Amino acid sequence: MPDWELQRCCDHNQGVFIISVAVFTVVILAVSSSSPPSLWRTVLLTPFKLITVFLHETSHALACKLTCGDVEGIQVHANEGGVTHTRGGIYWLILPAGYLGSSFWGMVFILASTNLLTTRIAAGCFLLALVVVLFVAQNWLLRGLCIGFIIFLAIVWLLQETTTVRILRFVILFIGVMNSLFSVYDIYDDLISRRVHSSDAEKFAEICPCPCNGVGWGVIWGLISFIFLCASIYLALVILS
Repeated sequence: MPDWELQRCCDHNQGVFIISVAVFTVVILAVSSSSPPSLWRTVLLTPFKLITVFLHETSHALACKLTCGDVEGIQVHANEGGVTHTRGGIYWLILPAGYLGSSFWGMVFILASTNLLTTRIAAGCFLLALVVVLFVAQNWLLRGLCIGFIIFLAIVWLLQETTTVRILRFVILFIGVMNSLFSVYDIYDDLISRRVHSSDAEKFAEICPCPCNGVGWGVIWGLISFIFLCASIYLALVILS
């Protein structure tokens, strides 16, 4: 392929990626605004917000397992909250894993969407995570969420392989963008703008010897999450070039 054709192909891919991220960002910010307040609660978009909670809690669980602890159960609630019951493990690693892990997975999904093979791998790993969490879920909302997204991703994947409706990459990208944006937003809302004494950051501040309160840790975690978001966009453009 001549150099000019290769450059045009790269520019096209980068353009599609930038436009997709921009559109997804506008949609996510628009539906999460307070006007009108009911828009974000639509049947179509609420499951995707709950998936960000799912990845947050799954990150807690994964950190627990990686530090030799036991995961007793996971819950995701309709009010967009969640809880992970753990026993053992390294507590000071488990606590920040929710917010930082969520932003990390958002970055992984964004980068995976740049290539069809990596998109398939990301979708497959996500399906596996949904199946695993299905068996440790402690409430029916989380079980329903897992089953619903297993069916949804299976249908999208089937359409990808058998028809001209090839949207698997955009679904993975949308989940990645939403997760990255809301990990930053949730850190600000939960840890910085208001001080909740039961938050992960406040608990982390109690056990960390560094003289920093929960708000301070919220700022640090927020900056790390924002770096993940910016890095994912930059690296994706580099890959597509």
